[in-house]
Amino acid sequence: MTATFIEHFSDLKDPRDDKNKKHQLMDILFLVIAAVISGAEGWEAIETFGQEKLSWLRKYFPFANGVPSHDCIRMVLISLSPKALQGGFARWMQAVVEVAKGEVVALDGKTLRRSFDRAEGLGAIHMVSAWAKRNGVSLGQVKTDEKSNEITAIPVLLGLLELRGCIVTIDAMGCQREIAERIREQGADYVLAVKANQKELHEAIEDYFETAQQAGYRAVPLERWEEVDSGHGRVEVRRYELVPDLSTLPKPEQWKDLQGIARVEGERHVGDQVSTEVRYYITSFGQNVGRLAEAVRGHWGIENSLHWVLDVTFREDDSRLRSGYGAENFAVIRHLALNLLKRELSKGSLKRKRYKAALSNEFRSNVLFPQ
Repeated sequence: MTATFIEHFSDLKDPRDDKNKKHQLMDILFLVIAAVISGAEGWEAIETFGQEKLSWLRKYFPFANGVPSHDCIRMVLISLSPKALQGGFARWMQAVVEVAKGEVVALDGKTLRRSFDRAEGLGAIHMVSAWAKRNGVSLGQVKTDEKSNEITAIPVLLGLLELRGCIVTIDAMGCQREIAERIREQGADYVLAVKANQKELHEAIEDYFETAQQAGYRAVPLERWEEVDSGHGRVEVRRYELVPDLSTLPKPEQWKDLQGIARVEGERHVGDQVSTEVRYYITSFGQNVGRLAEAVRGHWGIENSLHWVLDVTFREDDSRLRSGYGAENFAVIRHLALNLLKRELSKGSLKRKRYKAALSNEFRSNVLFPQ
């Protein structure tokens, strides 16, 4: 079990000088992951967990010099290469999660709201994550450059992932020709939202569907799909329309393997109030509107399935970690803890599982090393 753990993080280079290595890097990393699974949210809490669970920790790693201090833990985590840690995370997930053909992988960004450092003139960190809908796990995450946006982070994140046979969904920020090409090169299909940042493309798709509607969709090779969800006093109707006709688009050949355009209308009923929202998409498949519906619905789910859980269960937005790579690396640890807790099959909320992991050595071991 421990050999497998070490294998996934074999690329990690210890940021400390040899003379300062009282505690082994793998000891520290294992301690941090186990502590965060068990509810720890900061350096001192991780140290306290280690002191209370030292005999259990030594079942898996030596901890020859006992438990590292919170200052030692902090120094390692703020200095550790985020790229290497993210690579280890991605390798671990690929080893334990079978991403089947047709899996919807949603890429979306989230800001760590309290990670800003006003004194140093640094803004809050923004991370782009990949979420596997059917498996319900995070596959990887990358920080955006401070002077850029998600466009530069998305190709880096894609490079960490094995995507052959999947459907990759990205919001309008990722609707870029280079990103579409990268997705196809990795053997995946794409469903990309189109908004004003691709003005000509957006206007052409909007005009196409408006003209088609006015003509009653005569001679239009249209596929339709409608679904209705209700609950908590509201009813939501979603209508999907997919067309493999690219004749009115500006230079469609510039989009790698572009096969279809889509219109998705969401209609929400709350009491007597009705609101409507329309979104447009381009996709590398021109048929199978049910597949399109699953992809779009899967992308919307990342907000509740990943971002909301990180905020509510792991209190990510309350974290004040700022120094070095601390916030970025701790975000990766949270994703890893979330995945492992989700893969544990017993009933109960994630919050309850974290509490149980804090109390039960056996349960914690089952979370970290599922049979």
